Amino acid sequence: MTHRRPSRALIALLATVASGIGALTFVPAASAAAEQAFQLRSGVSDPIYSYANAIRETVYVPTGFDLDGDNVIDRVAADIIRPSEAAQQGKKVPVIMDASPYYDNLGRGNESEKKTYNGQQPLGFPLFYDNYFVPRGYAVVLVDLAGTTRSEGCSDIGGKSDVASAKKVIDWLNGSADGFTTKAGNVKASAAWSTGATGMIGKSYDGTIANGVAATGVPGLKTIVPIGAISSWYDYYRSDGVSFGFNPVGLANTVEKGGRADCGAQKTKLTNGATSNGDYNAFWAERDYLPNASKVKASVFVVHGQGDLNVKALHYGQWWDKLAAAGVTRKIWLTQAGHVDPFDFRRSVWVDTLHRWFDRWLLGVNNGIENEPQATIERAPDTWVNEPTWPLAGTEQVNLRIRKGQVAGLGLLGTTQATPGSTEKFTDTAGQNSANWAANPNAASTARTLFSTGPLTKDLRISGTGSVTVRVTPTTSTAHLSAVLVDYGPATIRNYAGSGEGISTLANESCWGESTPGDNGCYKNTATTTTNVGLEVFARGWADLANSESLTSQTPIVPGQARTMTFRLASTDHVIPKGHRLAVIIAGTDAGRIVAPANRPTVTIDLGRSFVTLPVVGGAGQVPPAAPDALTPDLPGHLPQLDLGGNQNGDFVRR
Repeated sequence: MTHRRPSRALIALLATVASGIGALTFVPAASAAAEQAFQLRSGVSDPIYSYANAIRETVYVPTGFDLDGDNVIDRVAADIIRPSEAAQQGKKVPVIMDASPYYDNLGRGNESEKKTYNGQQPLGFPLFYDNYFVPRGYAVVLVDLAGTTRSEGCSDIGGKSDVASAKKVIDWLNGSADGFTTKAGNVKASAAWSTGATGMIGKSYDGTIANGVAATGVPGLKTIVPIGAISSWYDYYRSDGVSFGFNPVGLANTVEKGGRADCGAQKTKLTNGATSNGDYNAFWAERDYLPNASKVKASVFVVHGQGDLNVKALHYGQWWDKLAAAGVTRKIWLTQAGHVDPFDFRRSVWVDTLHRWFDRWLLGVNNGIENEPQATIERAPDTWVNEPTWPLAGTEQVNLRIRKGQVAGLGLLGTTQATPGSTEKFTDTAGQNSANWAANPNAASTARTLFSTGPLTKDLRISGTGSVTVRVTPTTSTAHLSAVLVDYGPATIRNYAGSGEGISTLANESCWGESTPGDNGCYKNTATTTTNVGLEVFARGWADLANSESLTSQTPIVPGQARTMTFRLASTDHVIPKGHRLAVIIAGTDAGRIVAPANRPTVTIDLGRSFVTLPVVGGAGQVPPAAPDALTPDLPGHLPQLDLGGNQNGDFVRR
């Protein structure tokens, strides 16, 4: 294979910028042309090219797979828009890529935009990336994943074909793979117009593919921006052995608009691979990008909603930790919203930040964005804080102990070890979920156990991924476990469980880039939606006790026999304010989130051998003293909270 070589000349350009900003220096992006195809104004690339006159074309790239079984390698469609003036001047441009399965079904963005065409020529490109960035010297490439829209093949739901759908296009952009002008023809298409530098961006499934492609270490991929993205498909459909109740084949049928006629064999593979028992197997391993995080060469800008109950917060936390261990340059935004794009929860600041991020990694503008605060966190609705690292230095995993209180089922949470042999118990009860368990913290319930601190004397910040370890004895041969962290106290938060997941869509619009009759760069504005609550469930975890020894195989549960299991909680960055209380609830089936076991048990918890491990900013010294034995939790009565009773899981209900 051959690759374009980067220019050996040092690219040094001086820009006249706004008052107070001096000359910027440039570092050459990989394979950059000797003459840059962009100009700077006030430190960022300036719109100097015509959007209306841009080149619009489709290239078909072989994936290396034949999932539809027709003995022909599947080709994916890559719709391209790039500045014609740069092409006429022989100037090369980098690529912003969004690879998606949704371009002709669910659509993209808050307004569910779909691709449109003038005959076979691309006309309408969803989202604002083309309108905004093409005039600034970028190409935008929207790839239809195999089995979707105008691509051949079958949907692979995060598997090798999905990843290859985008990776092979990046290879083509670098001159190391072929692309063709038609779906079935042999006329090759040239990517000589590309610098070879690509950045991938996307929300949900799209951002997930960016993670997967980055984990291959493909040359030419300079940055990814995964928004609300999956890091392991197992953790989208399962959790430590327990199923969320939906499976990959359902999503495959959605993106194939009911299922392609020649994809039956592939559907069978998806069905058989996603075993109902929740075991982690070869099917899930193929769709797990975490083990290959060490191969990531691109910078990574993570964006995730802490209220995201679709692509749950665990995904960003475990991906971030693996990237950190690999020394990857990275940045993170965390919002209180749910499965929402930053274009819709912080539009102006997002566009400015993304603009500078792409300028840095794709144009080689040495603007220093990688040296700015690494983390930006929404602490209250529309109140953001910047921090140098995430988590902050000095964050430590701290074990919090659970022990009995004065009332059965209402215990204490702190640093004091429980009396040896002390126990609490609950019965897995149909129709109960985290909302029910948390709502009446003073009332004993056979459906759950609740352990609470006293009122905090200072703020306590949990930042990262925690876990729960329990020593339990079930009365049946099947047992599912749930644990949730609750912040008890009044607060105003984004209404992430509402219909807009923390935003509402307004009637008026704002414009971001240029427009044509076939592609409007204007989008409906949004507003933050809030709700006043007396409690917030801010982290959740679920498990099947049969997987206590291994995620790859179950160990039969013997009724009356104790066993120990550790399972994960969602990643979070949450401050429990002074005067509030932190509680952990341990119970059975979280209705609407996980499936129930065949036979619901009563479960006895050995308190002395059970604990919660939380990443505490400042370490163990920040944990308040344990409440004295004489106190009950003394929490408020029935409290207003988000309506979390419905099933928030599943197949990217917000695109």
